[in-house]
Formats: sequence, C-alpha cells, structure tokens
Amino acid sequence: MSQYGKAEYWEERYTRQSEDPEPFDWYQRFAGVKDLVSVCFTPESKLLNVGAGNSRLSEEMFDEGYQNITNIDISHVVTKAMQEKYKDKGPNFKYLHMDARAMDFEEGAFDGAIDKGTLDAILCGESSSSNAQKVIQEVHRVLGPKGVFFIISYGLPEHRLQYLEKPEYDWYVGLLFQCRNVVVKQVHKPTISTSIAITNEDKDAPNVHYIYICTKGQPKGGKQ
Repeated sequence: MSQYGKAEYWEERYTRQSEDPEPFDWYQRFAGVKDLVSVCFTPESKLLNVGAGNSRLSEEMFDEGYQNITNIDISHVVTKAMQEKYKDKGPNFKYLHMDARAMDFEEGAFDGAIDKGTLDAILCGESSSSNAQKVIQEVHRVLGPKGVFFIISYGLPEHRLQYLEKPEYDWYVGLLFQCRNVVVKQVHKPTISTSIAITNEDKDAPNVHYIYICTKGQPKGGKQ
C-alpha cells in the first residue's frame, strides 16, 4: 500500500500495462456519476482531471460534450501513451505530466477539478496526510471562484471530511445542493474490480462510492 504515493510505482505499473493497452477504470465509469457531474459542470466548464491515468472517464465526458479537459498524471509512461491515443481530440483535450502536489497552473485556472481515486491512493502511501493536504491545497489554488472539486472515493465521510473541511479552503454555502461546506453523495459500486488497496480504516465501507463535492467561495467582498 505504501507504494501508491510514489511515482516509481506508477511508472512500473503503467509500463507493465503497456503490454495490454486496454484502459483500466477502477471505481466508476462516467455513466455512474453522470447525473451529479451535470449538476456541477457545464459542457463549457474548463476542467482538470487529477491523476487521470488511463481511465476512460475523460474520454467519455468528452463524448458527452465536456471537451475542455486537462488531464494530469505523475507517470511519464501513461501521460505519453494518452497523448498519443488522444492526439486527434483537439487542443483543449490534453494530457500533461505533472505532480498534483505542485501544479504548474496559475491560480483560478479551472472551473472544476475531478479526482477519481487519486486522494485514496495517496492516503494509502507514505506521508499520506501531508501529501493529501498538498493536493487539496493545490486544487483549491487552481480553482476559480465557485469552482467545484468533485471527488470520487471509497473513503467514508468520517475519514475524508477531516482533510476537506478545513477553514482555509472556504468551501461556501453551495447553491447547487442548498447545503453548507462539503456535499456528500453516494453512488452504488459497479460490478467492476477495484485493484487499489483499501486503508484499514475504510476496509468495512459499505457497497457504495462516496462523491465529495466542494464548491470554492468567492473572493472577499464578492456576492454569494
């Protein structure tokens, strides 16, 4: 489990998978979260997919009209493979090699960010708490006012909200769901295998995935 936080692990994993180029999707395909995504984002939204790997999530979103997606991953191998695979998708659908803990984007660059299993993987690794906070801080930084951080996780609320519900993130009273701070939704787990290890604290989680929806507040002085 401690290997999940290391770039070397993912390089080796995706190098092995290059012999079998089929994409792998743990957790959810787009169909399983489509209704919630459509509430949070519009086809015009400028989106960031954090830790995209070789998942089909972005491809399926692209086919549904979400065509401004920047995908990042810590693995050189998978980034290069995805760049080649999707080279005909146009300039607004791109894959970049980047560490989510220290992103190269300007503040407020995106309308939304999506994480499907990246925080979970980090929380299985070494220095898990500090690395998870670095990712959340960076996502918060690159989101614009009212930007939405959409997280798909196996982690129980009592084990994830402690990282998300911090005053410095100023998640505001959301108009989308008429709810304060982080909104938590549940979706049924599909009948696909999950190859990511589960932390001991989450091993007895029910047969659902949790969707954490965090809406960034406006700058001070802005109307909400």
